[in-house]
Amino acid sequence: MTNINCKATPTTQIAMARAGQISPAMQTVAAQEGRDPEFIRDQVAAGRLVIPANRHHRNLRPIGIGRALKTKINANIGNSSMASDSACELRKLRAAIEYGADTVMDLSTGSLVGEIRRAIIAASPVPIGTVPIYQAVTQIEEVSELTPELLLEVIEQQALEGVDYMTIHAGLLREHLPAAKKRLLGIVSRGGALTAQWMTRHRRQNPAYSHFDQILEICRRHDVTLSLGDGLRPGCLADASDEAQFAELTVLGELVRRCRQAGVQAMVEGPGHIPLDQIQMNMERERELCDDAPFYILGPVVVDCAPGYDHITSAIGAALGAWHGAAMLCYVTPKEHLGLPNQQDVRAGVVAYRIAAHAADVANHLPGSRRRDDEISKARARFDWERQFELALDPEHARRLRAEALREHSEMQSPASSGEPETEDDTESLPYCTMCGPKFCSMRVSQDLTEE
Repeated sequence: MTNINCKATPTTQIAMARAGQISPAMQTVAAQEGRDPEFIRDQVAAGRLVIPANRHHRNLRPIGIGRALKTKINANIGNSSMASDSACELRKLRAAIEYGADTVMDLSTGSLVGEIRRAIIAASPVPIGTVPIYQAVTQIEEVSELTPELLLEVIEQQALEGVDYMTIHAGLLREHLPAAKKRLLGIVSRGGALTAQWMTRHRRQNPAYSHFDQILEICRRHDVTLSLGDGLRPGCLADASDEAQFAELTVLGELVRRCRQAGVQAMVEGPGHIPLDQIQMNMERERELCDDAPFYILGPVVVDCAPGYDHITSAIGAALGAWHGAAMLCYVTPKEHLGLPNQQDVRAGVVAYRIAAHAADVANHLPGSRRRDDEISKARARFDWERQFELALDPEHARRLRAEALREHSEMQSPASSGEPETEDDTESLPYCTMCGPKFCSMRVSQDLTEE
């Protein structure tokens, strides 16, 4: 098992924190979060907070991920063998960052995987994550041809290019497969399914588990954070919180401790489809088994019957998950279960998850979390529409809906109207909205109340 060499110069965030050093990245996170740098150092040293910051990612703005900080959100992008290219993925990257993604994962599985990843890293100021087994499988004809050496080679290559965190499905073991076969949907994780297929064909243990020390050594050299993947996450409510899921989670707890001992930062990935009443238990189980490592959850999706609206069904679960301790939320787009998301799907997913994350931060009373809400309420009281737009999570969308409502109002008042959108001056000229109008506007009425 790999151990930190206490005499060596600490080079990873967790090693520096344990040596009593406050790195520039820790200083940056402290300033972002309004926390004392010593608090950030202490959290990193304990493994309760990670700062994914590969030293080769030159234009990176470091962020902290941990339940003591503001809830972070991740946006998945990446091409498939059926759709998209580098230019399209860069447009998605820009949209994700513009609307508030804290990290972005490149999950490309089609052609030009390396080219797309390098372009994304070069263009991204936010941490970039990957799933190395995807690239490894694109380089062979059959999954059975995958070798531990190839997987390690890909991990090293991506680390050198600047990938900040990597999902490694090292907790899925051969002995877990019988439980997974009892499920309604089996294994829905792509990385988990590929790993299970390899183990079945070779009748050998998961190579990511058996070669975990080599993976740790690569990550330590480049300060890559490991995101310990949930290859056995449930893909439907019928499979939620089952034997297979928690067997893997127990192993992930073991791997968290090995990461910390090796001086490598680690977070744990969480369940995909979980009913509302099981979310709190799942968050608490991870905290117990994984020694409070940051929990990075996909959704969870809380109902299975709303394809096309899974950015909503999952944001409901995400808000509850973050309220109960999840540190980062992996967004779900309206295209989930239907197809590869486009730029507009990315926008919809990011905004839905910013709402979920913010709701949880307010509920958890994080310092300053409600400031934006109070400021927009003051602007509403003043009928200051422009200020409301500035404070909105999606200003462009709010402004467009306001203009649309005013246009419809104008057309009703003047049937011969050209139908042109209202100008900003027109927006300011009508202080109330078209939901109530002046007579029924409760805020205008309440402002006129006087003591008899």
